Amino acid sequence: MGTASATTPGFVRAPEFWQRSDSAVARLLAPAGMAWLAAAKLRRAMARPYRAPVPVVCIGNLVAGGAGKTPVALAAARWYGARGLMVHLLSRGYGGRVVGPHRVDPALDTAADVGDEPLLLAARAPTWVAHDRAAGARAAAQAGAGLIVMDDGFQNPSLVKTLSLLVVDGGQGFGNGRVIPAGPLRERVDDGLARADAVVLVGEDRVGALDALGSRVPVMRARLVPGADGARYRGERVAAFAGIGRPQKFYQTLRDLGALVVATRDFADHHRYEPEEVMAMVEHAAKRDAVLVTTAKDAVRLPPGALNMVHVLPVELAWDDEHGAGAILGRALDGSADGRA
Repeated sequence: MGTASATTPGFVRAPEFWQRSDSAVARLLAPAGMAWLAAAKLRRAMARPYRAPVPVVCIGNLVAGGAGKTPVALAAARWYGARGLMVHLLSRGYGGRVVGPHRVDPALDTAADVGDEPLLLAARAPTWVAHDRAAGARAAAQAGAGLIVMDDGFQNPSLVKTLSLLVVDGGQGFGNGRVIPAGPLRERVDDGLARADAVVLVGEDRVGALDALGSRVPVMRARLVPGADGARYRGERVAAFAGIGRPQKFYQTLRDLGALVVATRDFADHHRYEPEEVMAMVEHAAKRDAVLVTTAKDAVRLPPGALNMVHVLPVELAWDDEHGAGAILGRALDGSADGRA
């Protein structure tokens, strides 16, 4: 198991030079990044965004890959639901074959059908998968949604967002500050912040992300906390694997819980696990006298029967300042948010 990595067709691991400001490769690819920006601006200029009959709260980010959007989307849905709103969640369904609009059924749909994040979302609230976000919002509203929370879609101009929150990983920030493919940015930081209502900074700021943000938008501080059963791993020998944006975050969470992480294996984000892969990891963990542990997002991509051999450590988002976070989330309801595509 060691520290091996694997990839799934369609999902490649972020290159290391995306985190290096002095990279010659990044400089070489910079013109391609300008072409990416031009295409995105043209798409936005030509868009005729749909305005849903209910508030739409977008949870997005500025970088390719994981930043913690899904836990933030679930936390937002929880906040609105606690105030009596019928919340529906909307996702593109990356990694799934369903185009939609399709309401996710956790009892029937698989990650191959709808993607992994929608299965996690659907366990908490009604969830729709739609490549056409406007059509998905329309379907959710027709099905009785009183508010829609979008998991990703900040750069998609087809739908007017009542409130837009940008999620920033405190351990990753904005990488080398360059646009795809020269860096991890989907768009320039300044351009994204101009359309955002607030930033959600997840975890400790280890890379100076707050300096890049300045004081242009409010910052909501938050952290990912393990589920209640996380304490069981204290003193436990653990073999861990993950196919998420930053597997090292998951391994560090286990160490912070007091687990002795004796082996790790990284996979590409959204990796679909084969039975042979899981059995090899089960056998390796047994040889190390360790329990095999993964994330909730990985668990929904395991083959049938594999969950009987793998432990799952779920995490949830906790706000550092619940009152302050609530004041910003409440803007979607009180009419103070501008509403932009």
